Amino acid sequence: MNVWWLLAAVFILSWGLTFVLRRYALAKSLIDIPNERSSHAFPTPRGGGVAIVVAFILALPPLYSSGLLDLNLFCALLGSGLLAALIGFADDHGHIAARWRLLGHFVAAVWALYWMGGIAPVSMFGMEFQLGWAGSVLAAIYLVWMLNLYNFMDGIDGIASAQAIFVCLAGGLVSLIAGNQSVLWVSLFLSSAVAGFLLWNFPPARIFMGDAGSGFLGVVLGIFSLYAAWGNSALLWSWLILLAVFTVDSTVTLLRRLVQGEKIYQAHRSHAYQYAARHFSSHKVVTLGVTCINVFWVFPVAVLVVNGYLDGLTGLVAAYLPLVFLAFRFTAGKAELQK
Repeated sequence: MNVWWLLAAVFILSWGLTFVLRRYALAKSLIDIPNERSSHAFPTPRGGGVAIVVAFILALPPLYSSGLLDLNLFCALLGSGLLAALIGFADDHGHIAARWRLLGHFVAAVWALYWMGGIAPVSMFGMEFQLGWAGSVLAAIYLVWMLNLYNFMDGIDGIASAQAIFVCLAGGLVSLIAGNQSVLWVSLFLSSAVAGFLLWNFPPARIFMGDAGSGFLGVVLGIFSLYAAWGNSALLWSWLILLAVFTVDSTVTLLRRLVQGEKIYQAHRSHAYQYAARHFSSHKVVTLGVTCINVFWVFPVAVLVVNGYLDGLTGLVAAYLPLVFLAFRFTAGKAELQK
């Protein structure tokens, strides 16, 4: 099959499966009912992210057989992605204790790192550093954090989908600029799968992604960032920069809640993007605003890094600092006043 036809097929399959999953969620009463910790106002079916998982996973074998995806990345994505999705799916339909979820997340991370050969050498200020086992441990924590932060950031209509599409398309472009296509095609296919779902999830959302989809996206994007670095060490920094909006908001929120002595595993709505959605009384404004920040600020910095005009660490700090200011501007992590 022509790769472009396959790309279109993934989009159509994702769109169609989301329609089916919406009907299933309504029939099985898998509905998010608004409460004091919600950012939405109306009962909405959840679990539509399974369409992203199925459409993308089904595309992996043809990509591998056509030579557009190598075996190591194929195995890393298939094993880790499916495990993350299954854990999220089970949690969407019931409840899994946090410790068992976390254990499963680390198993998914270790599986991916095994197939990727650990973490690539990290470049800083013209030097390369082999991090060895310490690097692998940090990479595992990073993948688990990516999986969970994507879940945390999937709190208003369209934001997680729009972020994933941006990161995939921008990541593909910087990979092309770097002359390394190891994750180019697979990232395009993930963006196509997410786009099919986004047609149902764009504000006002007719279905939510759910933990299966958000956890899957988090770990897969994390794998892309680590695997791209094996072809060009600058790509690790560029991918980390492309993930900046979600990384900064979730990390600032988590650290502030820790400092305040709050239970970090407890549901809340104190992320910067959630405060912003209430401030503007619009999910659409915030989702489009995040997209504009990505396109006009984050992406140019990532391009400067991959072209060698900025050192990776310098570019990361330059990209993140204004976003840290913005997170505090919208009081990320600040406890809400009890009514």
